[in-house]
Amino acid sequence: MFKVVTCLTYEHDYSYVVIAAIVCVMSSIMTVRLFDRAKRLPTESPLSWTILSGMAGGAAIWTTHFVAMLGFRIPMDHAFNPFLTLASLLIAIVFTAKGLHVAVTGADRFSSEGGGLIIGVGIVAMHFTGMAGLEVAGHIQWDWSLAALSVVFALVLGALTTHLLARHSFAWSRPLAMLTLVLAICSMHFTAMGAATLVPDPSVFVPARAISSEFLAVLVLAAMAVVAGLALYVLDTRTQRELIDSFRHAATHDALTGLPNRAFLSAHLPQMLEQGRAAATETAVLVVDLDRFKEVNDVHGHHCGDFLLQTLAERFTDCLGSGELVARVGGDEFIAVKQHVRAQAQVDDFARRLVACVLEPMQHEANTLGVGASVGVSLYPGDFNDAEELVGAADLAMYRAKRSLGDKVCYYESSMDEGRRARSALAMELRHAIERNELELYYQPQLDVRTGQVSGYEALLRWHHRTRGVVSPTEFIPIAEETGLIIPIGEWVLKTVCAEVARWSKPYRVAVNVASAQLTQVDLPRMVHEILLRTGLPAGRLELEITEASVIEDRDRTLHVIRQLKALGVTIAMDDYGTGYSSLSTLQVFPFDKVKIDRSFVDGLMTNETSTAIVKATILLASSLKIAVLAEGVERQEQVDFLQAEGCAEMQGFLFGRPQPLTDIAETVGCGDEARGAPGSAARAASAAEAA
Repeated sequence: MFKVVTCLTYEHDYSYVVIAAIVCVMSSIMTVRLFDRAKRLPTESPLSWTILSGMAGGAAIWTTHFVAMLGFRIPMDHAFNPFLTLASLLIAIVFTAKGLHVAVTGADRFSSEGGGLIIGVGIVAMHFTGMAGLEVAGHIQWDWSLAALSVVFALVLGALTTHLLARHSFAWSRPLAMLTLVLAICSMHFTAMGAATLVPDPSVFVPARAISSEFLAVLVLAAMAVVAGLALYVLDTRTQRELIDSFRHAATHDALTGLPNRAFLSAHLPQMLEQGRAAATETAVLVVDLDRFKEVNDVHGHHCGDFLLQTLAERFTDCLGSGELVARVGGDEFIAVKQHVRAQAQVDDFARRLVACVLEPMQHEANTLGVGASVGVSLYPGDFNDAEELVGAADLAMYRAKRSLGDKVCYYESSMDEGRRARSALAMELRHAIERNELELYYQPQLDVRTGQVSGYEALLRWHHRTRGVVSPTEFIPIAEETGLIIPIGEWVLKTVCAEVARWSKPYRVAVNVASAQLTQVDLPRMVHEILLRTGLPAGRLELEITEASVIEDRDRTLHVIRQLKALGVTIAMDDYGTGYSSLSTLQVFPFDKVKIDRSFVDGLMTNETSTAIVKATILLASSLKIAVLAEGVERQEQVDFLQAEGCAEMQGFLFGRPQPLTDIAETVGCGDEARGAPGSAARAASAAEAA
């Protein structure tokens, strides 16, 4: 090793050594960066990047060697063989590129280290080929022990370099890899140079065809410039292309799940349909909507909802076959496409696979997340020829599936579209129902079980359409909720009820249903207060009924609104008790004055053990919490006997009276001769005007 030190100290020009070191370091940095880029690319893409890395690394090895050779003080005539000099450059590039390619793509256990050994062999082969191309007026004597040590340095440090690059990603792994590559090149070169002793021999002449040191310097600089320029050009071109591709991918794919989005579907679905037509096959479009997804967000938080969507996207991707696609087009809505359909069984199988992905529970931390799925299916060209119409048809079928109690996969039928048009026409008519005085309030009595007397009434909305006749509330109330018309209609109901009931001489309480959309209004308590002041109705005679489902949608906001209403003196009842998802906790948190047992449970009394148990438990729980209980839908005497025996305070149903207009109950409630003689529409108009 002393020979190596003396060779470096006394036989080299330091300025060249410094330049060689700088070139080696910069080229090693470029090689590592290009290698990392090749490693991150998909398996079919890294070849060009490993070739570029090999050119950078090979040029670094070759340039370091020959710059150092230019700084080597040779005390005799010398020159460089052009063929062996250029051959050494090609050897460095080929071996380095091959080694890096093996390290990136090799599947064997030690492929990364094997790639480093190939690079080490390339460093050795380049050096000794370059030394063979050094033509001097003398000959070279070798210290074979030092020569063998230089080979060991190249092989070990080369393997260590690729080991760090391919197998490690800690903070200092890349700087260490750059350092080991520099050491592999430099230690091999200077150790091998220390192993060589030049012995002058006047009988040996340097041939004229050899390359001079000056020309070699120009060649080295030109080679490095070409390699660096090529690397920068390719890097810049690839970077721009990848940037454009990333923007294009971001525009057509969902950021959360990575699935194609609505824009991707809009751009590609027409082409997919055309491919199916050309192949004389059908194409199925499936709309998949998650059931109970909102509950996951509300109960466990949005981070759990995001995890559920991401997991579901992975499952969808794994289950897809040829000609199948799933895109996320909304919060919890997906659209799937299956091409080349020749039988309905293929679509059924595809739908079952998608539903199976949804139904399998997901574990997130300590929470088990579970949702359902409703699927609507439309077929091209059987249903529609247009992509948007196909999606709309599948969407209609999905809503039919969501309302169904049985099969959650529903195929589109033309009758669905007719129903949609009918609902749209009804919604347009509903917008004018108030101004045309087509809405009317009916009142159904509520009975006090202990006294057997009427304790109050529930106000129920009816629509007398000018051409359709009486429209059922079950038909127009859902439309009002979907279109947002429930807000002005609900306000009209409150104003009209309070105005009409304020004129009753008998102080009956009246119950009014409040829709979930009304609870989202910040000014609902203020509006109720103003209506009570204008109509003169005591707050204690107004009871607002709130469904448990609307409470769950936004518990904090709803609790705040209910407390404000309670402060006015208004009583609050929970309607449809037992049909929600968390009744016990709701009763504990919310200050309800009354619980109304849903008619579906009352109807099952005496015949359904589950319904009977729920009614008993409800009455017992409410009594413990000092909350009154009213049973809806009472129609038979045996139901009365059972409820009375269990301690139910109030009842409501056809057994005690059907809903009637104000004109029919005017005498009972003491409304006066004017109300008794007025037709329903005139009474509504007068009371609404007074409320306003």
